[in-house]
Amino acid sequence: MIIAITGAAGPLGRLVIDELLGRGVPASDIIAAVGDPQKATDLADRGLQVRQADYDQQDTLCRAFLGADRLLLISSSEAGHRREQHRNVIDAALSHDIRQIAYTSILHADSSDVPLAAEHRATEDMIRESRIPFAFLRNSWYVENYTSRMGQILDSGVIIGAAGDGRVAAAGRADYAAATASVLAGSGTGDAVYELGGDEPFTLTELADEISRQTGTEVVYRDMPPDDYAKALINSGMPDSYATAMADADVGLSKGELDTDSGDLTRLAGRPTTSLADAVSAGLKR
Repeated sequence: MIIAITGAAGPLGRLVIDELLGRGVPASDIIAAVGDPQKATDLADRGLQVRQADYDQQDTLCRAFLGADRLLLISSSEAGHRREQHRNVIDAALSHDIRQIAYTSILHADSSDVPLAAEHRATEDMIRESRIPFAFLRNSWYVENYTSRMGQILDSGVIIGAAGDGRVAAAGRADYAAATASVLAGSGTGDAVYELGGDEPFTLTELADEISRQTGTEVVYRDMPPDDYAKALINSGMPDSYATAMADADVGLSKGELDTDSGDLTRLAGRPTTSLADAVSAGLKR
């Protein structure tokens, strides 16, 4: 069984590859489909098939997927352009005998009002219409969305947002990677939808409290109106469209749209998800 992975040189893709190799999948049975093969020479050195695959160039995708049985479509990072890019991936898959597409979607994609969900919902619809068997991996937030900013948080003593008292079922990239590898390396090829989130949903106030506890530095969560939060992100250097999307996502978070108690992530990964305390500890060590 040959598994092709788009975005394989990215943080999630690399972790999925590590998980697959750890599960005994031969390196030669993994196609690392990457935008720039020069940035994935380490994957080639490990024995993977590294092939150039540009989301915007369908011909490269067609060549990259040659011989693949299963495909992991890791969502493009270019919000606002995902429909067209993912359409290219799906059309390329249709040109080969792909027996399953696994797609990294967003939690509650079929019902969520989070603006970022629209492109994921559209992609799920395109995959369904292709009639290729699918596994939708509907991920909540990466906990690294928060812990990667630890230095900035400690310098300011503040976490800002527009999430109110909403709980987010964030989990580590490694947790999602383990679940994804379980699906890719498994024997099932029937249609499946997984709502994936951490075992211990938390509020941003609880995140601030945990950082304070571990560092001895007081950190507080400051809730803001969504427009003010977006302006603060823009002032920090974030592009306008992305800042607006993040503020809108926090509104969804406040309504519970990034929370789940499905237990799917733990079941697929085969272990409990990363705790908030462990995630903060790891973030402080980076």
